[in-house]
Amino acid sequence: MPDYLLENQATERLLFRKILPSDFDAWLPFYHEPKSTQYWDGLPSDPVEACKIQFDRIFERYEEGTGGMNALILKETGQLIGICGLLIQIVDEIEELEIGYSVLPQYWQQGFGIEAAQKCKEFAFANDFVPSIISIIHIDNIPSQKVALKNGMHLDKTTTYKDNPVHIFRVNQG
Repeated sequence: MPDYLLENQATERLLFRKILPSDFDAWLPFYHEPKSTQYWDGLPSDPVEACKIQFDRIFERYEEGTGGMNALILKETGQLIGICGLLIQIVDEIEELEIGYSVLPQYWQQGFGIEAAQKCKEFAFANDFVPSIISIIHIDNIPSQKVALKNGMHLDKTTTYKDNPVHIFRVNQG
């Protein structure tokens, strides 16, 4: 099974590494900002509980080998500023490889999401993991849709994923 983690990869401003349990407190502000999760139904309203569920799933994926989020570390400061990675997902009963990305609110609109997402796309295609990659984005989440479009993706279809209405954006290799 391929190793989908981008451990030790880098972009101009970011370093990728595995997420550590000690990253929890640095990532928690993501859940304290209501705009971070406003589009996704089914998340706990308690920020600590929501963050714990996400971290549990990240470490579960590491153990299963089903991809996983990487910590995005700002080279300039060494700070955790986001998470991004390649994730095996089942969408409409089809196994897909997804680029998932989230950035801490204080780093929004600085190009970090697209920088990280592009690196994930390049890494997946360079390693011939799949012929195409998707991003699963809530139909109302315009900022994330803009990142997908800048990453060369196109709207492939609209469906329901984990009880949420979503657009599936896709980019083909080559």
